[in-house]
Amino acid sequence: MTNLSAPHEQPTVWQSALRGIACRCPRCGRGKLFAGFLTLRPHCENCGLDYAFIDSGDGPAVFIIMLAGAIVVACALIVEVKYQPPFWVHAALWLPLILVTTLLPLRSMKSLLIALQFHHKAAEGRLIERAPK
Repeated sequence: MTNLSAPHEQPTVWQSALRGIACRCPRCGRGKLFAGFLTLRPHCENCGLDYAFIDSGDGPAVFIIMLAGAIVVACALIVEVKYQPPFWVHAALWLPLILVTTLLPLRSMKSLLIALQFHHKAAEGRLIERAPK
């Protein structure tokens, strides 16, 4: 059921962020954004927004790597200093934590950046034509 004739008012930044975290359409907030784990749908099934404008690039992965890296390294250092376990304990502890802290939030982070890109009407940079001096 699409409603293409209804005008869409611009959501607030907070609404856009919530739509992003929920992996919903950045315009209507109802349609699903993803067809697979990180594969986008071609358009919104509710409002018909074409998702061709979306280009989140490596942004979501970079944010997740920085956050997960800080969490895992801090935890590993604390455990090493306090308990000095053998290396196999480190592998048993930190490999699952790395997987959890990187894969679980990746989809929501990608969707959040897409929603903020839509909200701020971000686009590829263009050169401004100027007359020579």
